[in-house]
Amino acid sequence: MAGIVSAGLGLGVAEIAAGLSRTLRSPVIAVGDRVVDLVPAPVKDVAIDLFGTNDKIALLVGIAVTLTIYAGLVGIVTLRHRRVFGMVGVGLFALVGSWAALSDRAGSPWWSILPTVIGAMVVVGALAEFERVTNLEPSGMNHPSSRRRFFATAGVIAAGAAVAGTTGRGLDARFSARDSREALDLPQPTQRLAAIPPGAQAENAAPFFTPNSDFYRIDTALIVPQVPAETWSMKVTGMVDRELTLSYADLLNRELIERDITLACVSNTVGGELIGTARWLGARLDDLLAEAGIDPAATQVVGRSVDGYTCGFPVAALDGRDALIAVGMNGEPLPLEHGFPARLIVPGLYGYVSATKWLSEIELTTFDAFDHYWVPRGYAVEAPIKLQSRIDTPRGLDRIAPGPFVIGGVAWAQTIGIESVELSIDEGPWLPADLADEVNDDTWRQWSFPWEATPGRHSVTVRAKDRNGSIQTADRSEPLPDGASGHHTVVVLVDQA
Repeated sequence: MAGIVSAGLGLGVAEIAAGLSRTLRSPVIAVGDRVVDLVPAPVKDVAIDLFGTNDKIALLVGIAVTLTIYAGLVGIVTLRHRRVFGMVGVGLFALVGSWAALSDRAGSPWWSILPTVIGAMVVVGALAEFERVTNLEPSGMNHPSSRRRFFATAGVIAAGAAVAGTTGRGLDARFSARDSREALDLPQPTQRLAAIPPGAQAENAAPFFTPNSDFYRIDTALIVPQVPAETWSMKVTGMVDRELTLSYADLLNRELIERDITLACVSNTVGGELIGTARWLGARLDDLLAEAGIDPAATQVVGRSVDGYTCGFPVAALDGRDALIAVGMNGEPLPLEHGFPARLIVPGLYGYVSATKWLSEIELTTFDAFDHYWVPRGYAVEAPIKLQSRIDTPRGLDRIAPGPFVIGGVAWAQTIGIESVELSIDEGPWLPADLADEVNDDTWRQWSFPWEATPGRHSVTVRAKDRNGSIQTADRSEPLPDGASGHHTVVVLVDQA
């Protein structure tokens, strides 16, 4: 108990120290960020498979559990053995936290260790107070008055930890970009899209546009970066004729266009939900880079986030597709967790190479000169989105009534387009599905299949064909290194008549 409540007070005070400056971070978040950076790619994929978009919450819970156990051990060593060993334990915590703060990928000043150091000093002081009250009686904790003092001290320190933690979070809230976003009134696009045709939505398929609140979020930011639009700026650097710097006002004064684009995560498994479609508002990336003047020797476009994360994709992808510096998503400013104030959207490429959130810089370079974030971690350098299809209804092991039933789903072959979708029932022949209207070749295409369901256990498999004549492969592959492949199959249980 002594170790746990002392650690709680130390972390609470560290939160207060971190809340004094936008540059500082709490030890828990700093360590968590380094865990995200250092965890092997296969472990990251397992975490996403298990927890999905709750992977960050799971990591923070894991860190909290680990710290609780560690703090308890430090308390035991301090009060039951020798204080010096407990102080060594606190010192190790301080070293790990300081290292994590200094190794921030965005670069941190030396004084970024202050929250950790101050928190560790508070832990030492709290443990010393526990040691003092337990040694007031010769018999130590065996004496009733000693136990009363111990629990009274624990109560006071625990209350202090709660107050400090709440205060620290309140201070940190001052740096939120929420007010900046809510005050923003985006300009009207110079190229406004019409509503999608009613025939683009198939029966029993996912909504054509994924609501912002439901749109998947997979990134390396343990805490969402807070960047007010008023102070945001972006640079274009590297192998260009002219380096550029844009404020948010500069970006909004450019020609803004609307485009419907499907975004997919490389970690999406076959039949997975790490994919969504939105109507994006933004400025064309190729127009901006043309103004900067791309060196003919440049082969890679690198996007940098404010937290130091990097994406990288081929210059060749600027082939006329609607690559955007996006500022809006489904009719509103980008949500904070989806990259406010600005991010990159590049159709046809998995997000890990192209979809830089919280954009701060675009650099023109070569693949030989620079590896973006995920390449040293085992992912492919280039990552075109694979031809895929998914069954949305029924879900696996759904139980349905016999008789007419409409199977629905989506298929995608970005920048190419879907030519056809076929289903196989119980490993039988491939049968054509009904395609919904196509919106463009950068979005998923929905489909439906009328089925006469008979009682029993049935398997349903889907595959797609793109406009180049490629048929979706049945060969299964995992997301690492360049995206999953294989046919999506669900088992459905049909009740007796």
